[in-house]
Amino acid sequence: MQLNPYGEYAVLLAASLANDWPGDREGIVARTYEFGMTAIYAPAAATDHDATRSVVDDWLDVVDADDPGRRAELLNGLMAAATAYPRLTDHDGDWHLHYRDDDQRLPQVLRAVFAVGTALHITTRGMERLSRCAAGRAPGDPCRNVVVDITRNGRQRYCSVRCANRDGVRRHRAKVALAHRGR
Repeated sequence: MQLNPYGEYAVLLAASLANDWPGDREGIVARTYEFGMTAIYAPAAATDHDATRSVVDDWLDVVDADDPGRRAELLNGLMAAATAYPRLTDHDGDWHLHYRDDDQRLPQVLRAVFAVGTALHITTRGMERLSRCAAGRAPGDPCRNVVVDITRNGRQRYCSVRCANRDGVRRHRAKVALAHRGR
């Protein structure tokens, strides 16, 4: 079965890169393959690592947009910057869609994949299904990881069980402290 990298896999890849940035271009390419992409990228350029970081940072602006209208505006800008017609390809032996030109370098490929994948994710699952870890909203908690909610019930708020547990303990301790002050 051919996985469509423009669905949730694209958003999960973008979040993975945002949450754990690779040290070089080869690390980025390896991550794309881990997430099911089968693209053959144009020859490497010295600017690919930094340019891809810029693509991820632009995508993080979409993640951080609080207003659905603003999120859509930013995402539309990303898709416009990708500017390519959808096309069928079988470069890996299986027919599937590309939303990019075949001769693009890594940053341009990922801009198109992230933009279309994110648009598909939020329009099919909901605008609120892309956020930062809820633990990071707590005072003193530095977690800023991206959360891509792909759960059935749409209630994923933490990037990991560890963050959910740590935030639960923090809330419990605050409740106990408040109860003790009220005596």
